[in-house]
Amino acid sequence: MIGIVDYGMGNLFSVSKALERLDADYFISADKTKLLQADALILPGVGSFRDAMERLPVETIKDFAATGKPLLGICLGMQLLFEQSEENGPTKGLGLLPGSVRRFPGKTQLGETYKVPHMGWNKLEFTKQSPLLKNLTEDYVYFVHSYYVDAENSEVLLAKTDYHEKVSAIVGKDNIYGMQFHPEKSSRLGMALLNNFLQTVQEREAVQ
Repeated sequence: MIGIVDYGMGNLFSVSKALERLDADYFISADKTKLLQADALILPGVGSFRDAMERLPVETIKDFAATGKPLLGICLGMQLLFEQSEENGPTKGLGLLPGSVRRFPGKTQLGETYKVPHMGWNKLEFTKQSPLLKNLTEDYVYFVHSYYVDAENSEVLLAKTDYHEKVSAIVGKDNIYGMQFHPEKSSRLGMALLNNFLQTVQEREAVQ
């Protein structure tokens, strides 16, 4: 059973519909007791990092992460997993993964301007083996974001892409995973990544 964290800032409909297409059982809730009982959690997110941290059930998510059960952050939800963001001034995140969230400067080192937010299809480059990437090949996924995780040299980086900066696209460490793009809107590869996440949940349950 997959719990989708409802804190008023996630695209709950598209995530839940993706899980339905994968025949996964899920529920949407803000209730601490119910969320902690889930086999895995998905933390979606759209909007401001600071607003999200103010609304987020922080201790519930940290308690869940400590159980070792899989946790997946999507888009803003991925950024919230990290230590801090510079959005609207420095703001502490959940601190479950090392790294910081920065805004695209909108100007290259050569002084050329580019569009922010980063919006569109970009190809992933896998950087490290992970259960999320099992049996998958590099392909395009769909991004919409003005801030990115600076984890280029971090042990948590699983896949990256280029948008004038090196963008951390997929991250993971132990039971904590994140995807900067929208897997539910990313066609074949996006659904395959979500399916691999569900496989990690099933494999964990099988050995309990």
